[in-house]
Amino acid sequence: MQSLKKIILVIPLLLGCLYACAQYPQFSLATDLTLQRSFKKEQAFWSVGHNTTLNFHLSPRNGIYTWFCYFADGKFTNTVNATAKQLATVPQQISYENKARLRFKQFSVGWKHYFKGTPDAEQKWNAYGFAGLGLLLGRVINTHSVLLDTSQYNVPVLSGKANYKRLTFDIGAGVEFPLGGDFNIYSEGKVFIPTTDYPSKYLFINDRAPYTGMLSVGLRLLF
Repeated sequence: MQSLKKIILVIPLLLGCLYACAQYPQFSLATDLTLQRSFKKEQAFWSVGHNTTLNFHLSPRNGIYTWFCYFADGKFTNTVNATAKQLATVPQQISYENKARLRFKQFSVGWKHYFKGTPDAEQKWNAYGFAGLGLLLGRVINTHSVLLDTSQYNVPVLSGKANYKRLTFDIGAGVEFPLGGDFNIYSEGKVFIPTTDYPSKYLFINDRAPYTGMLSVGLRLLF
């Protein structure tokens, strides 16, 4: 009798596991428009971008994501000072403006977890969080308001164009609402936190920069 009771209790669990295995894994494709904000002092700007995400749903709650995003130029201006290398140079200091245009592309791979709902839910709404590691590939263009002779003056940031890169820790959360037909509309916020510096003479701020936050709105299609 005891053995029969155990079997009766185990059968629903087995059926549940079989059902979950039959439903998963699944994958979905998402695309969104993103508003980006750079928070770093003296390197603050707004820009817009586009993100494409591929989600691999391994279970009703967990999965793996990979995304690629790119952004338009963010623009900002710094007032800086160039100092003479020799005491005989006149003037000893020149104050000028550096107008910068900064943008980047970013790849990220990480883990996604649904706190509420599932990726294939057809009613109500879902809430999820994610965290991963990324590679940020950027470009900066600097334009000085005066022409400086760098053989005579030390400058805090060079004029011209250069590329830079950062490894990042990416974290965020989002909500989504089913629209029917395997479509979901979603909104999410995320931040890219630089984990490496790779100093560049073309970036006025190198320490843990760029440090940015994003707010996105888009559509996800489940296959």
